[in-house]
Amino acid sequence: MAQTRNKQVVLKDYVSGFPKESDMNVVEGTITLKVPEGSNEVLLKNLYLSCDPYMRILMSKTEDLQGFRNYSPASVIGEPLTGYGVSKVIESGHPDYKKGDLVWGFTKWEEYSLVPSALILFKIEHTDVPLSYYTGILGMAGMTAYAGFFEVGSPKKGEKVFVSAASGAVGQLVGQFAKLSDCYVVGSAGSKEKVDLLKNKLGFDEAFNYKEEPDLNTTLQRYFPEGIDIYFENVGGKTLDAVLLNMKLHGRIPVCGMVSQYNLTQPEGVTNLANLIFKRVLMQGFLVNEFYHLYGKFLEFVLPHIREGKVVYVEDIVEGLENGPAALVGLFSGRNVGKQVVVLARE
Repeated sequence: MAQTRNKQVVLKDYVSGFPKESDMNVVEGTITLKVPEGSNEVLLKNLYLSCDPYMRILMSKTEDLQGFRNYSPASVIGEPLTGYGVSKVIESGHPDYKKGDLVWGFTKWEEYSLVPSALILFKIEHTDVPLSYYTGILGMAGMTAYAGFFEVGSPKKGEKVFVSAASGAVGQLVGQFAKLSDCYVVGSAGSKEKVDLLKNKLGFDEAFNYKEEPDLNTTLQRYFPEGIDIYFENVGGKTLDAVLLNMKLHGRIPVCGMVSQYNLTQPEGVTNLANLIFKRVLMQGFLVNEFYHLYGKFLEFVLPHIREGKVVYVEDIVEGLENGPAALVGLFSGRNVGKQVVVLARE
């Protein structure tokens, strides 16, 4: 059978420190658009790819992945990057998927992917919203925000919520979910543009640029004079250290990510952990794949809010797989505003 061109983004070498575009190569591969006889794999045409901070971890050597390798397929030198995406089924060897189905889940950074059916998470049933949303608000990011805030954070009406990396794929949703729960919410971000976005479009009560704050402890005291009930943790490091001084009794800290630490060869220490004891704070890490059984419940919650305009989602879209490496690297310098998406093809 004839071979078809298959542009790919492959890992050139394992990454140490901040990733660079030169750590990846854009190459021209080929693929046969046919599922092998007797295989239960699924052949996908990739439409949208998701850029996510966790992908940096998967670009490390296996011995550096620690427990994270149990969560997601690691990248292999010379092979396409792996990550979440939205795809169309070209051919299927598995009875759950048929030609023409739209799906979201793990795929590869290439135009066409032959993937094990076990990696595909969900068929897309609701197409009255943008398909790109399934890389974010209706996909992994949305489920992360929902599970972390509601299942781990256990919010109560009137509570005070702080969200770091608040304009990102997850943070922007946590803030809006907090407002829907009648909470007071403050977000931190890294530019005036992002702060304005949080306050004027996403409905946060307050927001600040952490780069302009010389003393985060003082800043948090200003916005939370009575303390923080829920801190949705996305960055770690100095922000976490300052937050610990400002938590209320029986506060909760859902730990979603620590993006400030991913590129450091020596992670920063946290010095204020004793506050977990003194204030009886629950600090709990979680992975979204432990909550995918709630996906149907999540859609019932979020889709009406999207359709009514009560929840909005900001995307930063680049066109073309060849622009994927720059988009991915840009996550770690704050170049993106909102969810970073790479478009390969539009349906």
